[in-house]
Amino acid sequence: MSSKIRVDAPLVILHGDEMAQVAFEKILETFVTSRLAIPLVEIDLSAENRLVTNGQVVIDAVEALKKHGVGVKNAGMTVNRTQLGELLAAHPELDTTRLHPLATKSPNGAIRKGIGGNITREDIEFRKLEVKKPAWIDRDIVVDTMEVGGIKDSFNELSRATGIVKLMFVGPSGDPVELHRREVKKGDPWLLATNDIDDVRAWAHRFFQRAIDEKRDIYLGLKDTVIAGYDGVMRAAIESIYEQEYRSRVEALGLAYHYELIDAQAARLVANPPERALWGVPDNTTGRKLYKLVEQLKLHGIPDRKAQVSISRMSAGGGDQYGSFNAPAEEDGILKVIVDGEEKHARHVRKGDPILLMSNDHQAIKDWVTQVFRDASRKQKEVYFGLKREYMEYDEVFSTVITDVRRELAEADTPPPSFMIMRPSSQLIKMITDPPRNALYPAQNLDGDIFSDISAALGGSLATASSIIESKDGTMLFEAPHGTAHDLYLTYLESDGKEAHFNSSALLFAVANALEALGEREENAALVDYAHRLKAALIDTVDAGIITGDLKGKTTDPAAETIVDMQGFLDAVASRL
Repeated sequence: MSSKIRVDAPLVILHGDEMAQVAFEKILETFVTSRLAIPLVEIDLSAENRLVTNGQVVIDAVEALKKHGVGVKNAGMTVNRTQLGELLAAHPELDTTRLHPLATKSPNGAIRKGIGGNITREDIEFRKLEVKKPAWIDRDIVVDTMEVGGIKDSFNELSRATGIVKLMFVGPSGDPVELHRREVKKGDPWLLATNDIDDVRAWAHRFFQRAIDEKRDIYLGLKDTVIAGYDGVMRAAIESIYEQEYRSRVEALGLAYHYELIDAQAARLVANPPERALWGVPDNTTGRKLYKLVEQLKLHGIPDRKAQVSISRMSAGGGDQYGSFNAPAEEDGILKVIVDGEEKHARHVRKGDPILLMSNDHQAIKDWVTQVFRDASRKQKEVYFGLKREYMEYDEVFSTVITDVRRELAEADTPPPSFMIMRPSSQLIKMITDPPRNALYPAQNLDGDIFSDISAALGGSLATASSIIESKDGTMLFEAPHGTAHDLYLTYLESDGKEAHFNSSALLFAVANALEALGEREENAALVDYAHRLKAALIDTVDAGIITGDLKGKTTDPAAETIVDMQGFLDAVASRL
């Protein structure tokens, strides 16, 4: 008779890329298939398979999750232009003119939108991790952002009608061309932002010259993989200027230049700051938040984290920047926004100017706020919303929804948790420099990405946090908040698999979370107990000082640490089961 625990309900497994996938396969083998008699619905979401199937596997993943209800997703690559070229060269049979966006873009947003899921990121409650905080007081780092353009100078409002938003362009020919259309309902927020590419170039010159004059290392952060037609256009213009006019001068002074996605870079700079740097964030709404955070860190530093930090990221509507239309203007002309046949706004653009049209769904916002309050009540958390209400009618709808949901809960005799609404910059500062005992920080999509990475890095590692995506209908997807660990994967390949340095804690915790949810749904006490024991084994392993290299020196007793590779760590966890 089999000693495996029997599980009747299927678990959806979404495979990914690179080192994370190597770890995922070993976790599934060690802790799932060898110990459970469980049906798995496995889907290959690797970058290559997304391309080869022209994005169909992303649709398959959404359908599988909606059908079965619980899944685990591994990290997947979001390919850049070079990687895309390499993949296309390996598959000459593909028709590049017919590639669906799902074939080449990150699948994360499509999956979250497809299942209507919002994200909660929480620290894994390791008891004996003690992160050595960087000495931030008086740190010589300056944040530089653009003062004009972008979302700060956007036109935004709440739709006064249910209908179609059209973005029209009128060029020198005088003939209107429809660039984009989307449905909106009455009360949905929408926003049009543009940046003058000449202003971006002028900022780049000032930015690089300032770094040279002040002899600072240079950091540039944008979200070009997700907002390629907006942030990507700015990155290309800025880096072209750097290569042509400043690289040789920067290198002659012994200074360094770094580009990284804004969320990963923000985490690196806050948790592992350089001695002297100029940090460029062209997106002015993000730039001002991070400028204020850095100035506070210079004054007060980073306090000890005595409590779990949770961040809820609004993503189910697929709205905001991540669900935007974004592209550069093809020629000089006029942009017009028409809602339900009525012209709402017009502005001039010039060739190359990046354009961003974004909106959100009022009902999706309400579902998210309800989920935030439900989660906070269940886990006794205080809630701190961040909204830019003083000049953003777009954000005002969130405030209205919060009031509506709170009233509905009160009428149903469900007391809502205590909450505050503050500016996003204040929300971020509170989360890092003045964290209360047990708080939940709800944030819109891009902010949530950035805040999550900062918080995770200050918690010790991106591998010491968990990520839960939950939809209104109860569909749940668990994942690790980290990426595919490209550098570690190259080392793994170069050593023929002998050097496997990867912290698999977050992936293992995600699997345990999924098994726990599955067990609760089918009232399988043995499976729930196994999931609890798996989490305990993971935490006990780290508490015993058995850790991977990324946590070296971060336990309460560094002298007693035992550094192991990925397989050694998984073996140590397994031995505690």
